[in-house]
Amino acid sequence: MNYKCPKCHNTTYEISEMRATGGRWSKIFDIQNKKFSSVTCKKCSYTEFYKAKTGALSNIFDLFTN
Repeated sequence: MNYKCPKCHNTTYEISEMRATGGRWSKIFDIQNKKFSSVTCKKCSYTEFYKAKTGALSNIFDLFTN
């Protein structure tokens, strides 16, 4: 990945993943059907989030493991 921090112009970064619930029913059943990838600058900690696609299989797995 060719990343350059928009805040401090550093080129070292860390990539992470975060999941969140969406609507009412996913909150009731604790299904985390929203997925985001984040890129964090290692120098200044500036973070950007990008929405990623989730699959039906991972949503079903969340239903049975929570």
